[in-house]
Amino acid sequence: MTALDSGAGAHVLVFPFPSQGHMIPLLDLTHQLATRGLSITVLVTPQNLSLLNPLLSKHPSIRTLVLPFPPHPSIPAGVENSKDLSGKYFGAMLITLGELYNPIVDWFRTHPSPPVAIISDMFLGWTQQLACELGIHRVVFSPSGAMSLSAMYSLWRDLPKIEDPTNLKATICFSKMPNSPVLAWWQVSGLYRRYIERAPFSEFTKDIFRGNIASWGLVINSFTELEGDYLDYLANELGHDRVWDVGPLHFLDGEKSGLMDRGGPSSVSADDILTWLDTCGDNKVVYACFGSQAVLNNRQMEGLALGLEKSGARFIWSIKEPTNEHVEGDHWALPPGFEDRVAGTGRGLIIRGWSPQVMILSHRAVGAFLTHCGWNSILEGLVAGVSMLAWPMAADQFLNSILLVNELKVAVKVCEGAESVPDSTELARAVTLSVSENWAARERVTELRRAAVEAIKPGGSSAKNLDALVKHLSEFNLQEK
Repeated sequence: MTALDSGAGAHVLVFPFPSQGHMIPLLDLTHQLATRGLSITVLVTPQNLSLLNPLLSKHPSIRTLVLPFPPHPSIPAGVENSKDLSGKYFGAMLITLGELYNPIVDWFRTHPSPPVAIISDMFLGWTQQLACELGIHRVVFSPSGAMSLSAMYSLWRDLPKIEDPTNLKATICFSKMPNSPVLAWWQVSGLYRRYIERAPFSEFTKDIFRGNIASWGLVINSFTELEGDYLDYLANELGHDRVWDVGPLHFLDGEKSGLMDRGGPSSVSADDILTWLDTCGDNKVVYACFGSQAVLNNRQMEGLALGLEKSGARFIWSIKEPTNEHVEGDHWALPPGFEDRVAGTGRGLIIRGWSPQVMILSHRAVGAFLTHCGWNSILEGLVAGVSMLAWPMAADQFLNSILLVNELKVAVKVCEGAESVPDSTELARAVTLSVSENWAARERVTELRRAAVEAIKPGGSSAKNLDALVKHLSEFNLQEK
């Protein structure tokens, strides 16, 4: 791909939110923007700088703006990424990053050729005010899908309430959205459920999302054929057509791009994983992984282990290492003897730490994906043509599960909630079905895989949207000149 002729080299500041599920897709987008000729500066704090290495090796011209991580009494020194913290520290991370406002302004005002636009994560909505102060345009990047983003915008714009906030089984209906999805109150974002009018943190959070709504443009890691109705709804609600679905971003360089270098260290080498998978039949392996943030307690681990063992299916299970704040021994412990039994029979492979998920899902042997329904995982599963077993736990995952199970029909739900324990017998039944020859979801997910392939081809919906985004950003450069 060659750089666009008009305004090539327009300078854009990219600001990721320091969480694996947010950083990786925005860095994938950054790669595409640099490939199309834009001049990029990526803002990170020191402990996150190494995460840029794969990107910088491809694009040495990309510059970095490394600003000190502002201290916060709740965040341990040296911790600068959400993957090293539990969800209870999320609010502290939001507040701390907001302290970078003035350092960014100082950098901008002294830069000989400052950026003409900023592309920043949806959790950095305060950068809309910053962009206005600097006289540039801000583009929101959403690593979440259009359906869940529509619900987020609806909540923070309209501030709906329920009669009894302590009734977690009460429901809230997003009646203006396509298909009018319904959530139980306990499934609604905790950030929103804890909103208290005029409380400083609540108002700061509200301003983040309202800043997103007010921003000049929106980029979403999705594609028209997957969420067309929700993308149209967003454009209509925002009142402009500067909504670009450009996904699946991890797939834009082809199936072999970034298969092994997208995360961190793993207890099992990629070669050993592939060797194990090569011994398995087509679509006979279940891959279980719950992302970089979810934490399973030992009762959940036991229910999941028993379900996998009862199913008789072969499986790969990626187990996240607990962070320092989790009580030692209460989380991520496998039932006694389980690992020896499955390893001894060759039935299962346990991976501790980061797993090369894209590589695993892309292997012909993997037929189903037991997932927490994080959006990146969903896209990686769809692109690989792998149907899913859904266990949504938090945040946007409940709406993602509705999309997968009820609307797209490429998944079945096997559990729900961050504290729920799966029924091992029911889980085993679902796992067995998911690797059978006649699972209907497999045909439907194959159709979506084909649609994803078409979207990223030259002339496809996502490829055209990427070019349109770059054209708009380049025009800012021409206006500056």
